[in-house]
Amino acid sequence: MKLTQHTDYSLRVLLYLAGNEGNPSIGTIADFYGISKNHLVKVAHELTQLGYVQSIRGRSGGLRLQMRPEDIVIGSVVRHMEPSLNIVECFDKQNNTCRIAPTCTLKTVMHQAMHAFMDHLDSYTLAELLQNKTHSKGNLAVELMK
Repeated sequence: MKLTQHTDYSLRVLLYLAGNEGNPSIGTIADFYGISKNHLVKVAHELTQLGYVQSIRGRSGGLRLQMRPEDIVIGSVVRHMEPSLNIVECFDKQNNTCRIAPTCTLKTVMHQAMHAFMDHLDSYTLAELLQNKTHSKGNLAVELMK
């Protein structure tokens, strides 16, 4: 399974905000990761709507976490940000055209694999991902230069 870029960027924004003080701007985060500011605007907007992030207006504005890192479950973020977790066609009942779907046992195996994947992501919070602090501005920059 491959997560969408939108989900990837969402997780990166959350990691950056949790690992850095202040209210960094979208531009600061985009520059840090070397990714599109336009994409991050959309990501930040959705994270704000979902209650993960707060957007601060004004001169010293920017973004900050609205929830404690201990309360942000990685699996929940992925579920919120991914448009679909249909990893095979037969998971999408409305658009399924697979001829063997009614008798196929592969979908059961794939369903179990998806649940195991999401259960594993559900076992981590943002705080746990930050325990090694590699996403703090100074430490990650050093790691990237290695």
